[in-house]
Amino acid sequence: MDDKNRISLPPQKGRGAPSNAVPRRFNLQHREVDGDWLDEKHQIGDDASKLRTTVTTEFPKSIINYNKSPDLPFDRSINAYRGCEHGCVYCYARPTHAYHDLSPGLDFESKLFAKPNAADLLRQTLAKPNYQPASLAIGTNTDPYQPIEKRYRITRQILEVMLETLHPVVITTKSNRVIDDIDLLVNLAVQQLTAVTISVTTLDPKTARLLEPRAPSPPRRLEAVRKLSEAGIYVHVNIAPVVPGITDHEIEAIVAAAAECGATSVSFIAMRLPHEVAPLFEEWLETYYPDRRSKVMSIVRQMRGGKRNDAEFHSRMRGQGPWADLIRTRLAIASRKAGLNKSKIKLRTDLFQRPIIKGSQMELF
Repeated sequence: MDDKNRISLPPQKGRGAPSNAVPRRFNLQHREVDGDWLDEKHQIGDDASKLRTTVTTEFPKSIINYNKSPDLPFDRSINAYRGCEHGCVYCYARPTHAYHDLSPGLDFESKLFAKPNAADLLRQTLAKPNYQPASLAIGTNTDPYQPIEKRYRITRQILEVMLETLHPVVITTKSNRVIDDIDLLVNLAVQQLTAVTISVTTLDPKTARLLEPRAPSPPRRLEAVRKLSEAGIYVHVNIAPVVPGITDHEIEAIVAAAAECGATSVSFIAMRLPHEVAPLFEEWLETYYPDRRSKVMSIVRQMRGGKRNDAEFHSRMRGQGPWADLIRTRLAIASRKAGLNKSKIKLRTDLFQRPIIKGSQMELF
């Protein structure tokens, strides 16, 4: 994706990406903005600047994604949605929208996909005789508690299957909407079957609105940490990502706030800028922090072996070089002072009960 293929738009209020460029990795056709067409849209009252969210339902044939990454503490995950309305400009999942012939820019946060049959597919998978339980991760690609979860409740349906089958599940989110399912999470937690990770990137509401325009504010996320902890649920806070030159000065403050709210552990992820995310992020810097663009990208390259992104295992999450080492050291010191990271939760798999599918032969026994 190069600059000549970028569709320039005025900054969209409440959106993260500054543009809606067509990805070129798959030889998609270049989009051109037709001035006459835009004039006519304005005349009929459909202003092109008013970007609205749409949701398309899709019905996949399978729902669990498996991985063999040495960077991840799980080998399977579920994503109830494609795209994410939170609009985090740094989101490493943005390039996946290119598989739908859509832009990783504004399309990713406004043209969403929901999988209403996810829970049924999951139940069918767990019922297979050869299925072996292990921690299932929810929210590894797009947020399971983004705003459309309020209408579709797909994440809740998945958790209901987890509770029905006593299957271990871990959740990652930056939304306080996770509290809506605290009844299910408590029942899972008492059997050592769940843990929740809340992502906190910054404590500054202004910075959060620019980085993550439709995600809940930092105070709401921290309140969710408090409520989950008070309910007896293991809560981990992930400073994800650390944005050098923008949020890295807040590491100690975020760790202290996480501890004060009852988190048990804390970690960080170095910002990743794969494929189309890199030019989007640079454009975002030019829009909101033009005086810091050179400094920020210089640090990014120092943490990524001279490149804007590093896709290698082990280093892709943690970064490399002096800057990454410094962040790790600061986090370790802050965690020790706050009394965090003294224990890790190990979820149980021995309680698993294979579901019975209505109409199957097993239902006869």
